Amino acid sequence: MSAPYEVLLYYKYAHLDDPDGFAADHRRLCRELGLRGRILIAAEGINGTVSGTRENCAKYREVLDNDPLTAGIAWKIDSGTGHVFPKLSIKVRDEVVTLELGDEDFNPADLTATHLKPSEWREAMKEDNVVLLDARNDYEWEIGRFEGAILPEVPSFKDLPKWIRDHRAELEGKKILTYCTGGIRCEKFSGFLLNEGFDNVFQLDGGIVTYGKDEEVRGEGYEGECYVFDERLSVPVNRTEGAKIVSKCRRCGVPSIRYRNCAWMPCNAQVLLCEECESATGRYCEPRCREVDLMSRAAVIGI
Repeated sequence: MSAPYEVLLYYKYAHLDDPDGFAADHRRLCRELGLRGRILIAAEGINGTVSGTRENCAKYREVLDNDPLTAGIAWKIDSGTGHVFPKLSIKVRDEVVTLELGDEDFNPADLTATHLKPSEWREAMKEDNVVLLDARNDYEWEIGRFEGAILPEVPSFKDLPKWIRDHRAELEGKKILTYCTGGIRCEKFSGFLLNEGFDNVFQLDGGIVTYGKDEEVRGEGYEGECYVFDERLSVPVNRTEGAKIVSKCRRCGVPSIRYRNCAWMPCNAQVLLCEECESATGRYCEPRCREVDLMSRAAVIGI
């Protein structure tokens, strides 16, 4: 029996003349279909992840596939037993992924690097003079990445341009293979690299998610899991015998992919904690957060 729900990950770079009107129509569509998720809309296109019943997700895909503005989406589809989002959020932004290039900004519909299908990517990773460049945030690659990849220590996508300019020497003269979760960040990031003068740039078509679903490569060469921005937090990628966990519990160091948010609400940082350490020390990213939180709770009840 097939799973009753689906999770859709998708994007489409396009030229939207009226992002606000497009968002209003899209909001009505999602509400009619009972979808939940996070969707960003800008003049440069749409970026979304939604969950809903299998039947209504099929209707949603049909509507977008038949709209000239969004036709041609490469859908990433996971099965599920229920929603993976608590509500529906649709926002209009300046960019569907924030790189903050200012006057140097561009639409990837006009400029982006060559796409490599999963099988092509697997072979390219084996070539000489190649660098794999992770285009995600540091908390994402901490729980999974391609073996041997360069992992920029940046907390946000918009920090990557500065990192590239500071580490240019590491990339000069190399064949650059860049990747991200579903492909959307690489569409813009690879174009940025081309504008920076790197002329041998390639991106993983469909991102890590598509690579893991491909029946030929089966996620080969990827270590750990892939971080996702919903209640699942991560999904498996490598379906070969070489699969392994690369992240560790911050407290005791045992292999763990168990992300939790710091219990001290003003912090709320994500931290890798195994069940035993959370039970023993609480759901805190640092001892200082635990101390402050316990002190504030004691003050509230008058201890």
